[in-house]
Amino acid sequence: MVRTRSQDAPDRPARDVRLAVETAVWAPSVHNTQPWAFAVSGSRISLRADADRRLAVADPAGREMLISCGAALFTLRIAIRALGFEPEVSVLPDPDRPHLLADVRLGARVSGDDQAPRLYDAVRRRRTHRGAFRAAEIRPSLPDALKLEAEQEGARLIRAVEEHTQQALAGLTQAAGHLQRLDPAYAAEEARWAPRPGSRRTDGVHETAYPGSPPHTHPDFPGRDFARGHGWGVHDGPETEGPPLVTGLVMLVTTPADTPRDWIRAGQALQRMLLRATVEEELAAAFHTQALEVPELREFIRARFCNGQYPQMLLRLGVPEGPELTTVRRPVDEVITWEPEPIPGT
Repeated sequence: MVRTRSQDAPDRPARDVRLAVETAVWAPSVHNTQPWAFAVSGSRISLRADADRRLAVADPAGREMLISCGAALFTLRIAIRALGFEPEVSVLPDPDRPHLLADVRLGARVSGDDQAPRLYDAVRRRRTHRGAFRAAEIRPSLPDALKLEAEQEGARLIRAVEEHTQQALAGLTQAAGHLQRLDPAYAAEEARWAPRPGSRRTDGVHETAYPGSPPHTHPDFPGRDFARGHGWGVHDGPETEGPPLVTGLVMLVTTPADTPRDWIRAGQALQRMLLRATVEEELAAAFHTQALEVPELREFIRARFCNGQYPQMLLRLGVPEGPELTTVRRPVDEVITWEPEPIPGT
């Protein structure tokens, strides 16, 4: 929970915005690139895309970069509300500065919001899972509740219920992974963001973040080979007989259009849905962006499985199974810049 401080403390705004940014950096991002930067001026926090962290090969248009930043924006909003303020958000406020994604101000004091503290507490519990899920009972009403959460952000959440649809999406994921492995530029880019064991980097997908021997399910959605055949990763203990593992809920996050504003909207919807799934059932998410990084396959998914909407994320949700995985984040001082507060009237 957020600690209560004296409301008249002179350094309260600076401490609040710093805490909000410290929370926002725990949003999910593609390959854990953490492609964001924050500039603070008084009670205003500007969210900017860090183009140096864009995946130039897999994400030439910056779509996945902006989805990641959208997830950080929603997390920032939740932190501000949990701190007791209304977040005043302006998305893409300056057409001449395309990397300025949002200005967020700490607005009026708010009280009585029971949801924001719960979502705030779930930010660091939210987990990215790279493997199969436990065959656990998930509340039947939860998928519909998650759909409503996505709709609140202007996106749509489509659940692939039919087995043949799941098999098709799994097959497209496998095909995309095969095409990417044949491209040396893709392989080099993936290796750039998957450091060798023992690295002290505070970004990327470390060996503690993926299983050494991921189990297969039916249908099987393959993960990326961050170990590059070296056998890195977290290895479970001796195999024991247990219940079968499952694919989990297969879902697509879509938007009606495919503009930078839609990508930011999709990221906010994604994080809102993920935090709600964490609060309600402690579910984890496995992301599968491979097919959406191949234009022909993404267009096929849009036409066949999204009713013409644009797919922004393919994911699975479930109760994680296997060894506990961990991730890293850059220190907040690496992503935050303090700027002078503008003088009124200038």
